[in-house]
Amino acid sequence: MIEARNVRVEFDGFRAVDDVSLTVAAGSMVGIVGTNGAGKTTLFGAIAGQIAVARGTIAFDGHDITRIPPNRRSRLGLARTFQVPREFGRLSVMENLLASAPNDRHESLAAAWFGRGAARRADGEIGERADEVLTLVGLRPMRDQPAASLSGGQKKLLELARALMGSPKCMLLDEPFAGVNPVLMGQLLDVLCAIHARGIALVVIEHHLQALKTLVQRLIVMDQGRVIADGLPDAVLEDALVQDAYMGGVV
Repeated sequence: MIEARNVRVEFDGFRAVDDVSLTVAAGSMVGIVGTNGAGKTTLFGAIAGQIAVARGTIAFDGHDITRIPPNRRSRLGLARTFQVPREFGRLSVMENLLASAPNDRHESLAAAWFGRGAARRADGEIGERADEVLTLVGLRPMRDQPAASLSGGQKKLLELARALMGSPKCMLLDEPFAGVNPVLMGQLLDVLCAIHARGIALVVIEHHLQALKTLVQRLIVMDQGRVIADGLPDAVLEDALVQDAYMGGVV
């Protein structure tokens, strides 16, 4: 599904991602961990198209996406969420999903923002899709609430729901458990498993190692812009090089 080859990202000569190569199979669930500054989020930005690569290639579902913009990557089925949710606070939860739906044949985001056509769309195919997604992530009871009124964990769920509106084949999730209370963390884990059960590949950056270990089938560790380990979670976390990278041997 994703094939990155010798990807390098530089900022004023500093290599934030240093010749990283990795593959992600269709329908898999992969975790990426590393200390702050390891290059994880920069790598996500390069794969999603928000950050240009200095060298290397990135392919998605058989397409070379190295130089194409994020919106075209999204149309191919690649979605991304961010560590800090970026909801449209003045819109309702439902309107956030309507605004995030592919709009080749529908009203623009501006129309959704100002309320024109949102009710009509809610009655049609896009509205049915939005209701299905809200049910999947557990936000159906909040569909008419302003997005700004949601808790931090609920905003994470809304971020997932908006990404799902594009019917992705693969989702890049940047720290989905950050700032989430234990009760909502359990709900979030259940939602991610339900998403994965639909055949969607998930690549997850996360500092909460215990939550990540219960979720992923494969763990990639980055340090100083490079991949230093890749394999089964328990085996990777017992690797001496990985333990040394995590605060002198404490994982």
